[in-house]
Amino acid sequence: MKKLKERWGITSNWQIAVIFIVFAITGSTASYIGKPILSFLNITTETLNPFFYWVIRILLLFVVYQFLLVFFGWIFGQHKFFWNFEKKMLRRLGFKFLKE
Repeated sequence: MKKLKERWGITSNWQIAVIFIVFAITGSTASYIGKPILSFLNITTETLNPFFYWVIRILLLFVVYQFLLVFFGWIFGQHKFFWNFEKKMLRRLGFKFLKE
């Protein structure tokens, strides 16, 4: 745990627990709301090729996840950690305009 706390720049085990909880809630929530969003947009496996349906669903989940991660991080008092985490991840994906 000590190595993880140093890497993430946090000070307590409580923060690690909260961070893991936020990751779990965010992933579950993004997955849960993805299908209704696609249904609202009338994108289903019946109206679209299943391959393209899943590509669109994964892309949608990725975008929704990014917003929810910062949102739930803010709710649980870890906004700074998750905002920095988000910027770092997006920079690695090619969004170089996100500076420290």
